[in-house]
Amino acid sequence: MTAQVFGRWLGSAQRSNAVALLLVAASVFGGGVAAAIIGGYRINLTPSEPLGLWRIFALDRPVSAGDLVFICPPETPVMREARERGYLRAGICPSGVAPLIKTVVAVAGQHVEIGAGVTIDGRPLPFSDLVERDGRGRPMAPYSGGVVPAGSVFLHSSFRGSNDSRYFGPLPVSGILGLAQPVLTYAP
Repeated sequence: MTAQVFGRWLGSAQRSNAVALLLVAASVFGGGVAAAIIGGYRINLTPSEPLGLWRIFALDRPVSAGDLVFICPPETPVMREARERGYLRAGICPSGVAPLIKTVVAVAGQHVEIGAGVTIDGRPLPFSDLVERDGRGRPMAPYSGGVVPAGSVFLHSSFRGSNDSRYFGPLPVSGILGLAQPVLTYAP
């Protein structure tokens, strides 16, 4: 009889220890994630830019062409469609999606033309070929082109399948969270 009581007590103690260990591990993990977010760290899991750990740095000057930025897309019909198609994942932006990592290739006042590729002020943009269909065979509608409006930027990724301004057009500068800097990344 004593062995049975001891066995039950031991099983209960082991369960309690396992639960306590699980709670400690969850707290450490959750605290680490919170610290990373507060510290400006983000994980990129999309092929538009190298995969891995990135950091957001404050942009203490006006944005310019060539800047690699984190930007929150606005809640627009084209962005809702992008989310429905799975191009955007859930995240911290006010629209409920994760920030995008893209290169600014045109700023307010510059003229963007969309054809088989992109030209900015008459100069072809390298690696800007458009795709007619996404990875699931759905048609892709390109942005119509035009002058980048005041307070907006035109964004690009050299990854051919990237969902960028070639398809959704310029985005507001107000959505820029800061400059994107790779910390520990891998480009497959």
